[in-house]
Amino acid sequence: MKYDLIDNALFIRNRAEYVKHLKPSSLAIFNSNDIITTSADSTMPFQQHRDIFHLSGVDQEESILVLFPDASSEKHKEILFLKETSELIAIWEGEKLTKEKAFEVSGIRTVYWLDQFETIFNNLMAEAEHVYLNTNEHLRANTEAETREDRFISWCKEKYPIHHYERSAPIMHQIRSIKHPIEIDLMQKACDITEKGVRRVLDFIKPGVWEYEIEAEITHEFIRNRSKGFAYTPIIASGKNACVLHYIENNQQCQDGDVILMDFGAEYANYASDLTRSFPVNGRFTDRQKAVYNSVLHVKKEAEKLLQPGIKLSDYHVEVGKLMEAELLKLGLIDATDIRNQDPNWPAYKKYFMHGTSHYIGLDTHDVGSWTEPIKAGMVFTCEPGIYIPEENLGIRLEDDLVVQESGEPMNLMKNIPIEADEIEELMNS
Repeated sequence: MKYDLIDNALFIRNRAEYVKHLKPSSLAIFNSNDIITTSADSTMPFQQHRDIFHLSGVDQEESILVLFPDASSEKHKEILFLKETSELIAIWEGEKLTKEKAFEVSGIRTVYWLDQFETIFNNLMAEAEHVYLNTNEHLRANTEAETREDRFISWCKEKYPIHHYERSAPIMHQIRSIKHPIEIDLMQKACDITEKGVRRVLDFIKPGVWEYEIEAEITHEFIRNRSKGFAYTPIIASGKNACVLHYIENNQQCQDGDVILMDFGAEYANYASDLTRSFPVNGRFTDRQKAVYNSVLHVKKEAEKLLQPGIKLSDYHVEVGKLMEAELLKLGLIDATDIRNQDPNWPAYKKYFMHGTSHYIGLDTHDVGSWTEPIKAGMVFTCEPGIYIPEENLGIRLEDDLVVQESGEPMNLMKNIPIEADEIEELMNS
C-alpha cells in the first residue's frame, strides 16, 4: 500500500462497536472483494471491500474475517483467514500479509491460512445459533455482478440451512456513518492531497488546454502524494459540458469565456474526498458568471449551517431548496408564476438544480448511513449546491466535505481550498 500504517486502535474499536449489536451466540463473517478480470490475463486494480477493511484494516484479496464474541475458545472470538504467502508469491506478486504483520495491522491475534477455513468454520458453526451475513444494501447499489460475498452466502446457506441468518448491513451503516478521530485524520489527509491538485491546476488552466490534460495534472499530483488516485471517476467539464451532471468523457478543449466545472477528489488509505470547484478558463468571470457563482456560494454557506445534529436529511434538502429558489428568483431564472404553478413533487427550482445537496462520505464516496434518522455529530457529509443553465453553456457547482459537530457549524475539511470568486481570479492571474 502507498499509505502509512494506520493505528490498529481504530479497527479494534470498530469491531467492539460492531459486536455490541449482535444477538447472543452470534457469528459474523466478512469477505474481501474479488480481483476483477477484464480480458485475457488482465485485471482491474484491487479494491478492498470497505466493510472488512473498516473492521480489520486488511487490504488484501482472499481474506475472511470471522467475529464470534461468544465462542467457547478465547482465541476464536476474532479470526482472520488469509491467503498463505510464499517465496513464489513474493517474487511474482509481492509481499502478502504474514501472521505477524496481520496482527500489527488489525490487532487480531488469531490468524489462519485460508485452506484451514472450512474445518475451523465448521467447528464454530456447531456452537453458533445466529449467523450475520454481509450484503450490499446501499440505496443506490448496482448488485447485478456476483461478488465473493454473494458466493459465500450461497455456500453457507446451502451447507448450514437451519441456522438463523441475520443482516450485517444495518449495523455497518450505523457504525460506519459516525467517524472516529483517526478516520477524520485520514479524510483530512485525502482532502489535503485534493487541495494540492486544485492549486496545481490553478496555474495550468487557460484557453486551449484540453480537459484530459487537466485530469492528467491532477492525477500526477495525487499519486506523488501517496494516493492511489481519484476516489471516483473525475468530472472535468468545460462550458456546456458542466450541465451534464455525470460528464466523465473529459475530452473537449477549454474555450476562452467558458467556466470549467471540476468534480474530483483524492483517496487516501481507502478514504474518499469529494470536491467541486468552478473556475473561469481565462482567469476572469463575466458579470453574469460571477452572479451565478456567488448565488451558488451563498446557498452553500447557508446550507452548511443547517448540518446540525437532530435534523433529518429529508428536511434539510427541503430547506436548501428554499434557499435555491430565492437565488434563482434574483437571477431571473424563475419567476413568481413558475413558483405558483410548480408541481410540489418537482419544484420550480429543480429545473436548474436537480440533484441533492449532500450525501455521506467516508470509505465510499457515497458512503453508507441512514437517510431517515436524524443526523449525529461525527457524521461527514458533502455540501454541493449547483446551478445549471444549458442555454448559457454555464454550470456552477461548489462542494466541500464537512464533519458535523456537537454544536456550531460543521468542520470544513476543505477550508483551505480557494472558493471565493475574487480569490480564484487573483490566484489565476498572479
